[in-house]
Amino acid sequence: MRHRKGGRKLGMDSSARKAMFRNMVTSLMLHGSIKTTTARAKELRRFAEKVITVAKNAPNGDALAGLEGDELAAAKASRVHAIRRARLWINNDEAMDKLFGDYAGRFADRAGGYTRVIKAGIRAGDNADMAIIELVGESAEVASSEE
Repeated sequence: MRHRKGGRKLGMDSSARKAMFRNMVTSLMLHGSIKTTTARAKELRRFAEKVITVAKNAPNGDALAGLEGDELAAAKASRVHAIRRARLWINNDEAMDKLFGDYAGRFADRAGGYTRVIKAGIRAGDNADMAIIELVGESAEVASSEE
């Protein structure tokens, strides 16, 4: 029985699942939205939200500018620690820049719920339920830029 066992197995061993989610988190940070199966999208939320929270809580350049001495050293160490924690899940420098630049600023006032999962029908080949997982606020920006 799987009582009190969190997470979905998704038909693969733990190392393959971890690698898949690392790649998916990286793609989500790079592109803002990705299309995948519903089960994978719902499981991906757990990791993406944690990574965004780590980046959001890290001190940014503005916070470091007003500090000096021991406070500055502690804030820099805190930022380096946050970058290293995020690096465990993101394997692309461009995605890291977006995460600690754009997304950390965009979600600074938000308490959580940085992603949304939208059902996208079924896949033609194997009839799997598909979904689009996107960062909140992406679709509004895309719609305004198209007009």
